[in-house]
This record gives sequence, structure tokens and C-alpha cells, in this order.
Amino acid sequence: MKASISKSEVCGKAAAPSSKSYTIRALICAALANGKSEITAPLASDDTIAAINVLKKVGVNIRQQKNSWKVDGGNFQPSASDLYCGDSAATLRFMTAFGAIIPGVSHLTAGPSLSRRPVKVLIDALQRLGVECSAKSGLPPVNVKGGKLKGNQTTLPGDISSQYVSALLHIAPFASGGMTIKLTTPLESSPYVMMTLDTMHWFGVNVAFDENMDTFECFPQKYKPTKYRIEGDWSSASYLLALGAMAGEVEVNNLNMQSLQGDRMLVQFLREMQVHTITGMNSIIVCQSELKAIKADLTDCTDLLPTMAALAALAEGTSEFTGIERARIKESDRVAAVKEGLERMGIRVKADANRLRITGGKPKGATIDSKGDHRIAMAFSLLGTIAGNTVIVGAESVTKTYPEFWDVFKNLGGKVETDGK
Repeated sequence: MKASISKSEVCGKAAAPSSKSYTIRALICAALANGKSEITAPLASDDTIAAINVLKKVGVNIRQQKNSWKVDGGNFQPSASDLYCGDSAATLRFMTAFGAIIPGVSHLTAGPSLSRRPVKVLIDALQRLGVECSAKSGLPPVNVKGGKLKGNQTTLPGDISSQYVSALLHIAPFASGGMTIKLTTPLESSPYVMMTLDTMHWFGVNVAFDENMDTFECFPQKYKPTKYRIEGDWSSASYLLALGAMAGEVEVNNLNMQSLQGDRMLVQFLREMQVHTITGMNSIIVCQSELKAIKADLTDCTDLLPTMAALAALAEGTSEFTGIERARIKESDRVAAVKEGLERMGIRVKADANRLRITGGKPKGATIDSKGDHRIAMAFSLLGTIAGNTVIVGAESVTKTYPEFWDVFKNLGGKVETDGK
């Protein structure tokens, strides 16, 4: 699908969609709890539905209502067919570890984009725990033979994907001998691990960790069924907040100001760029401002790279972003995709392995290839409101995390036409 965007002035209110990351974590914890849990205000998107479909195949009963999902967990069975995870990396990685406690052999498959993303680090860590599992060339599909998890100690690097750490943490309470996870390199994207630990705590499981977050210890415990409400998603809200900073005035509500989500850092970044913001109890108003260049370390909020790059394209001066290396192994190589798109719009960009420099200017309309990446599609739509004559190719990719994005964009005053293909 193509989305054609014209110059726009925006004004209005919108609610941040529910958090994808918390929704998937809550589904996993509810599935691991023996009994009936309820997840309220969940996000229904491509990624979360992929998680539901996989969990159902391994014996978890999930009843989906409009604003509530009821999960009957604790009884697992081998699936007679492949566990297709779509392009949800969290689903594939969390369920790879989950497979260690499901009887029989689980065969996990992935969509085209996810099939190119590595899983070897997690496989190696599970094998150190005595789990029989494999992935040819270190990429999906993945085979896991489950049963009784003995546990003990395992190691893995912390600077490749925090999802590997979260995957092991989810199953750690099932290890009969307890589990110790030691990281061999500093943990990046630590907020996502904190979100995992927070969700586990709500379901009655506690994990000990040191202040450096390089060692995690968990003794045998049982998840307890509970009622869990999903908070708003700061990653998705970032596009709406940035839209206000660029093209008008936008108020975004349904946001937890004390959230553990790393992308909450956007508020601080906006202020550093001298954007006028007004913060309420669970909402933020952002007004169009003369943007100033920024230097920011995105190590703990890598998903903000496309949003920050779009803001930097309009800022006075040269912005510099570091801590972006892992952005190269997301749904696309986001560093390359951002560079290509900005250069098409006439913005000067310099990139190396872990640094991106963007000199602000006046973007011109262009055709942007989203590379099938939801975050690239949404970020460049923002610049379309300033440049006009902008076409986003692969605009349907937003359904991965924010299915209502184009409707919300239009309701706020964004001028967009989609071809529906």
C-alpha cells in the first residue's frame, strides 16, 4: 500500500495505543500461570495476534473480547503444526525459551523479515541449560525439545538483544534447580528487561539482580493468575508527539509518566530540542516549535531512532545520535533506511556503525521506501506534512504495532490518501 502525504497543519487530541511490549509480556506471563488471568486494554496488532495464535497452539485458552483478553494458562501440549510467529521478534524469542517447558518438540517459524534476524545467542544460552534446541545457521526456523527444565547457570551477551534476556527470565521460575543468568557484556535496552521483571512481579514471580544488571538469579516459583492492565505505548506515541512539534499542536493521553518504557525519553529529547511541551497527569501537549539540534545516546531507546531522525531533519544545526548499532538488525537496517530516506528528501546525513549525524534543512517531497518497516513508514509520514508530495511505499506495515495510525494521523489533520493495495 502507498500513502501519499500533502503539506498539513495538525491540531487535536489522540490516545496513545496500548503497549505492544507489555501486551506480549502479559500474554506470556498469563500463559505460564496455572489458572485464569485477564488482560485489560490490550493492543491488537500483527505482533500481539501472532503471540496469541502461537500460545493457542500449545494449549493456552485465550478468549478475545474488545477491551479484555481472558487467558487460561498452565496446561501446555505439543503443537501438531508449526508455531508461526509472523515477524514478531518478541514472540519468536520468548516462545523459543517457552518451548523448553512444553512437552515434545516445538518447531517455530517466522515471516520473511524475522527469518533474517539472528537467534543463535538464545539457542546457545538454552543449550548451556541442557535444553535440546537448534536453528540452522543461527536463524529461524527453530526446533526446541521441551520437558523438565533443570536450570543451573547460563551466560549470554547483553548488547545484542534484551529479548534474549527476557526470554530466559520468563522460564527461569520453572527451573527445578533455580537459574542464574550472567551477561558477558553490558546490558543494552535495559528498560525492556525491567519491563519484563515488572510484569513477572505482577504475576507473583520475583527475580534478584545486581545494580549493574549483569547477573540475574531466580529460585523455583509459580506464576499466579491475575488481572493486568496494559499501559499506553511510548514508542507509538512518539510519532504523534513529534507530529505536534513539527506541524501544529497535538495532545496525547493514555501515557504513564512514570513508565519503565525506555522510549519515554522522547519527552526529555523534545525539551532539549527546545520544543514547547505541557505535561499533565497522563497526557502531554506538544506545540510546533523552532527545533534545535541535539546530541543523544539512544542505547536504551533504539526504537526512537526514526522519530528522532525526522525531528533532526528540521532542526537548526547538526544532530548526532549514538548507541544505534542494534537498529541495523530490526525489521530493516534502520540506520540505512533513515539515511536513504532523508537523502531522498534533500537532507544531509553521515552514518557509521554506531553514529548518525543529520544536518537539518528544508525537506522536499520524495518517494520513501519503508522497507516494510512500520517505524520507517510512520516517521517519514511526519516529514511529509512539512515537505508535501511525499509517498510512503509499504504503508500497510504500520499494522505491526499501530493498526489505527493512518486514521489517527488523518483525524489530527494530516492530509493522507492511501491506495488500499
